[in-house]
Amino acid sequence: MNAPSVAHDWRREFAGLEMEAPLLDGRMARFVNFDNAASTPPLLKVVQAIERFLPYYAAVHRGMGFKARVSTKVYDDAHATIAAFVGASPDTNTVIIGKNTTDAINKLAYRLPLAPDSVIVSTMMEHHSNDLPWRRAQLVRARVGPDGRLDEDHVDDLLAQFGRRVALVTITGASNVTGYVQPIHRLARKAHAVGAKVLVDAAQLAPHRRIDVKPDDDPEHLDFVALSAHKLYAPFGAGALIGSRDAFLQGEPEYQGGGTIEVVTADDVLWADLPDREEAGSPNVIGALALATAAHTLIALDHARVQQHEAALTAYALQQLRAVPGIRLYGETDPDRLADRVGVITFNLDRCPHGLVAAILGYEGGVGVRNGCFCAQQYVAHLLGLTPADEDRRFRARQAGRDWPKPGMVRASFGLYNTFDEVDTLVEMLGRIARGEYRGVYESRANGAEYSPSPLLARAACP
Repeated sequence: MNAPSVAHDWRREFAGLEMEAPLLDGRMARFVNFDNAASTPPLLKVVQAIERFLPYYAAVHRGMGFKARVSTKVYDDAHATIAAFVGASPDTNTVIIGKNTTDAINKLAYRLPLAPDSVIVSTMMEHHSNDLPWRRAQLVRARVGPDGRLDEDHVDDLLAQFGRRVALVTITGASNVTGYVQPIHRLARKAHAVGAKVLVDAAQLAPHRRIDVKPDDDPEHLDFVALSAHKLYAPFGAGALIGSRDAFLQGEPEYQGGGTIEVVTADDVLWADLPDREEAGSPNVIGALALATAAHTLIALDHARVQQHEAALTAYALQQLRAVPGIRLYGETDPDRLADRVGVITFNLDRCPHGLVAAILGYEGGVGVRNGCFCAQQYVAHLLGLTPADEDRRFRARQAGRDWPKPGMVRASFGLYNTFDEVDTLVEMLGRIARGEYRGVYESRANGAEYSPSPLLARAACP
């Protein structure tokens, strides 16, 4: 089965896709990247934009030299492009450029005004970056079903229970574990009905779906959106928080210093306008350019076509993976029910540690995947059927410095350039692993979460 043309068309637009990886037997094989949910390869347009800009790189703002003026315009224009990427009005919203989604969510957690009795409504499926920063308030989490799908009725129950005490509903736009896409606009309407704001962690959603925050007075308006460049086909470590200007004009920024002020006296500070007051120090101009260039490129995509390709690729992968002996798939596994998920597939092989599966794929197949809990330990524990008592025993063991096998899964995640042939490579390798037809001797590290080839130890095998 050949990949749809969108994949072949787009493969020419990326850097590094033809790179070969050394295999354990000494051969070289074209690297297959199914680790896009962690970081994506760069678009060639991003690489080219950076190369064109580098001779002009200089400090931004207040410099009157030619390079400083060019750099300032590039940096300021990046904010406008990112706003356009999510459909945010620059008149009432601001774009704050930082390091990544984690940085953006932590900033909002620090800056969002919260009363002593404020409640944050979240879910059991969140990345740690959208859970830990909110624990300074009363954090309640909506349940998920056995397959990991959000229990929206429980969201309704929590909103009814806490009512006007709910300051924020914060939710992942798309899960990095199961790929489920949340009904973010419907949830926004419900949150606004009790006077709460909405934050969408769009790190996984933005590469796969068009985001529209909608007008500020729309009941389904998204108040805050956080995203990362490294998941949007742009390197150099930038991210953005897009949200209401009013939220950041109150109080003081958490980082204070160069660029954040208008006037400073011995006793007083007048803070700069947005977004400067929230972007302390010399900014990541190249990262901002990379993010903006990727955003501009993605705005022009035929998203319906891309989504169709991704759904076809995911359906094909799910169908083929069923033939692998002893495989267990998590989340939605019906190829005909993919409208509300992105191309993320998690799985385990019976009696074969997730770390060993990932290592064999990488060292012997040239296939890059990720394994573990994907910074979503509570969600993964639920999907694995672990009880709170199981998790408590693991916590206490690690707290005491004792070894304890790390639970986890293997994750294959697709970018818009991936092909059916690459899925076939993954499935073929998993079949070999399941049948014990791999060559290497592997050493276990990190409590079973990581393996590497070792000729000195007994072979780590799948019983």
